[in-house]
Amino acid sequence: MALDYSKIFTRYDLKVTSKQSETKILVEDQDLQEIMDIVIRGETSSMAGALERTLNRKEPQEIIYRALIPAMEYVSRLWDENVYYLPQTLNASDAMQVGIEICEQKMGGSMEKKGLIITHTAEGDIHDLGQKIVNALLRAQGYEVLDLGCDVPVEQVVDAVKQHRPVMLTGTAGMSTNMEAFRRIAEKLSEAGLEIPFACGGGGGVSRTYITSFDLGVYGRDAAEAPPMAGDACSGLCWKEIRQKYNQ
Repeated sequence: MALDYSKIFTRYDLKVTSKQSETKILVEDQDLQEIMDIVIRGETSSMAGALERTLNRKEPQEIIYRALIPAMEYVSRLWDENVYYLPQTLNASDAMQVGIEICEQKMGGSMEKKGLIITHTAEGDIHDLGQKIVNALLRAQGYEVLDLGCDVPVEQVVDAVKQHRPVMLTGTAGMSTNMEAFRRIAEKLSEAGLEIPFACGGGGGVSRTYITSFDLGVYGRDAAEAPPMAGDACSGLCWKEIRQKYNQ
């Protein structure tokens, strides 16, 4: 029997009859709405062509701030409401990033970011899905994200913070056996006088009791808390104030 491979790359998440397949009219301008639809539906391959047409009529800054970022903010709300899950959120983030890169090339420089956040998955842990969600939600809110990847050695994280001086550091871990790296990072940062908020979360083994047992540590219940924590850090709140706000 011959096998049919014609639908092997079909995006079934866009074909289901549910709120996931709908795109809402978010702006009256048809050009901007088209860009927003591409982000919301995570259609990365369509972004370059749509922007090529739209950039003939609109400035790249307008596309970034009136279409790309608002569309990803809408996706963030769908994530919060459990309408979108990991694949849709990551696809949307990828589409937004492609759009921003194209617009920045047209501008001849990078868009202004709210602040730099360093993210990583703990040493010994190769499961970085949680970190990818954090990255997507932070970028959706206009933060610059330096993604160190997964299974990142403690010294590499500390060196990155020393070099780049972010407003906040985040770490994810899937198991309690990996989260000990967070304490070691926090201790080395404190020794270096770098008392920045260190937002930690992950799997069921990562507990608020443990994360708040060492200086700098702020426990994040889920990825959606990363952007508001980053906002508090940018506004000048110290790690103690952020911990008090989120971990009481």
